[in-house]
Amino acid sequence: MKTTLEIPDFLFRRAKSAAAQRGIPLRQLVTEAVQEKLKITSQEKPWMKHLGKLKHLHKERKQIEKRVEEAFEQIDREVWQ
Repeated sequence: MKTTLEIPDFLFRRAKSAAAQRGIPLRQLVTEAVQEKLKITSQEKPWMKHLGKLKHLHKERKQIEKRVEEAFEQIDREVWQ
């Protein structure tokens, strides 16, 4: 498919030069760049790669929350008496 892109002159010159150094047409360089960008953005977000890794600590977290709640209840009883 043909399309028209508007890019800054300096970027066009760098892309044209990079394509020439690799011995490929500019359209191939642009196609590869778009493919690479789409590949990167479709992958997991870096901050998400550890999601769920601490699942094994769920019971411990619940125990801590329970103890904190009990401590606050104790404090509340002491303060309001």
